[in-house]
Amino acid sequence: MTVTYTSRVATTRFGGFSRLLLLWRGSIYKLLYRELLLFLTAYLMLSLAYRFLLSEAQKRLFEKLVLYCDKSANLIPVSFVLGFYVALVLERWWGQFRAVPAPDGLMLAVAGSVHGADARGRLLRRTLLRYGSLAALLVLRAVSSAARKRFPTADHLVQAGARLMSRGTAGSAPPHNQFWVPCVWFTALAAQARREGRVRDDSALKLLMEELNRFRGHCSLLFHYDWISVPLVYTQVVTIAVYTFFVTCLIGRQFLDPAQGYAGHELDLGVPVFTLLQFFFYVGWLKVAEQLINPFGEDDDDFETNTLIDRNFQVSMLAVDELYGEVPALERDRYWDAASPRVPYTAAAAPLRHPPFRGSACDITYVGMGPPQPRPPPTSPMRGSAVPPPGDTQSPISGWGVAVGAPKTHKGHRDPQHHSLNLPVPVTPPTLPHLQPPPKYRPLPGVSSPPPWYLRPPRGPCASHRVSVPP
Repeated sequence: MTVTYTSRVATTRFGGFSRLLLLWRGSIYKLLYRELLLFLTAYLMLSLAYRFLLSEAQKRLFEKLVLYCDKSANLIPVSFVLGFYVALVLERWWGQFRAVPAPDGLMLAVAGSVHGADARGRLLRRTLLRYGSLAALLVLRAVSSAARKRFPTADHLVQAGARLMSRGTAGSAPPHNQFWVPCVWFTALAAQARREGRVRDDSALKLLMEELNRFRGHCSLLFHYDWISVPLVYTQVVTIAVYTFFVTCLIGRQFLDPAQGYAGHELDLGVPVFTLLQFFFYVGWLKVAEQLINPFGEDDDDFETNTLIDRNFQVSMLAVDELYGEVPALERDRYWDAASPRVPYTAAAAPLRHPPFRGSACDITYVGMGPPQPRPPPTSPMRGSAVPPPGDTQSPISGWGVAVGAPKTHKGHRDPQHHSLNLPVPVTPPTLPHLQPPPKYRPLPGVSSPPPWYLRPPRGPCASHRVSVPP
């Protein structure tokens, strides 16, 4: 059964998480106390043997072994290996929870697509949802030990009402999990309901098939999560790394005689407090992964599989039977004449009322903000000087922004005069005094000819970009 403590940490307060340390059910103490007692007992036995049973020569040899183990224990990458493993197991644990099949979407599709308030319509809807519940039940009893104990054989499914004796397929079924068989029954019955007119159009039948496929996909994903586990070699590497580290610490973290003058052994406490904390954290981390790697067992924090089975079956049958066609009477709501309805607050919730959020920049005010200032004249890209006013000589294409006569450089150009220095040669654009067509394009008297391209009115999507031509 899942241990829920969200109500205890609903509001942040002093010692909020500290109060959770006093819980026993589902706690790390319940998982770890046996290993911790075993480690502490083995450590104390070695310590007593070093102090009272060994001779002086044996003590010197044991001290060398302690120093060697203490130095070698740091070579085992426990944090690195264990951190990646727990992250992988936690992601897999959440994925398994999201893969648990829930019939909510399927029951809504059946209730809205299979019509008929008579006995035939009721039978069709209940049978369709019973097939869906049976598919989920076959998967859950295959992956969960708690569900398997509740439904160990097919006869128990028949007694529970999830399966009928007339639907037995033991003689012809392949030796695989048969959670897909009720889905086949569902499709056949839905097609029969379409032929009878209970499902009114093909769009409604398509909706039923889509919801069934989504439901079957969850069943298949959950089954494959149980089939494809975390690679065994990864689990073995992590387990060996953790336990090897602490077997080394049993010897390497022993307190030695301070009179021998070993570095780091000036104090003899007898009990390794920080080594016990390290054992608590690392082995506790491994125990967390051990509990989360299969959440369909019978631990305190495993998924409540039987509760899910009961809920899904009861809710689905209620939705397609008792609640079918039950719609509350249409009536005006409380805020019918209110332009801006406001839901009231109780006295306890009144301090939680806050003004609506409008945006982080809506309340910014500028001190001393005057009228807008005119923009400075643009500068020429040639020499950095101001562009001449519109009355001066301008470019015939853009109409502004390029001063006629400004030098233009071409990098990398060479000529005989600047061959040795490789200097850019200034190029002066021609001066255009006004926009008049050349003489050869001027129309003859009495002869109509089309104007040149730069005097024609613009056409198409660029009609708004007109060229101002001086008279």
